Amino acid sequence: MRVRDVMSAPAVTVPPHALLADVIRRMADHAVGSVVVVEDDVPCGIVTDRDLAMRVLGVGLSLEARVSEVMSPRPVTVAAADELHVAYRAMRLAGVRRLPVLDGRRVVGMVTADDLLLDVFQRLADLLGPVARSILEETPGPPGQRR
Repeated sequence: MRVRDVMSAPAVTVPPHALLADVIRRMADHAVGSVVVVEDDVPCGIVTDRDLAMRVLGVGLSLEARVSEVMSPRPVTVAAADELHVAYRAMRLAGVRRLPVLDGRRVVGMVTADDLLLDVFQRLADLLGPVARSILEETPGPPGQRR
């Protein structure tokens, strides 16, 4: 399975000069926990809801400040064509929960830890489905005897 199969698209993006108030509004309007900061369609940063809480509210920064003041520069990214295990590894190694997804240098989506958890749950369901069916098909009887 590829990253493109589980990512959310399109990613919500903002330019580096966007005001924090506008960034927060876009996040709320799109019901997302992060935005990718792009310049000339190339990612140059990422801002998460946690960044806003810690770097804005936590220090009393004005909502008229620019997103470039609080973004995390050089976000860890994955390619849409990457195998899904690449996203798992990138999140684990970087200690992040969200990865912008690229097609070439252009942002085309976002993959989150929640997306990967849904993949894990689907894989478990696929694995356990036959086991569950066989258990449900068993008839009650003395211990150790199966139908």
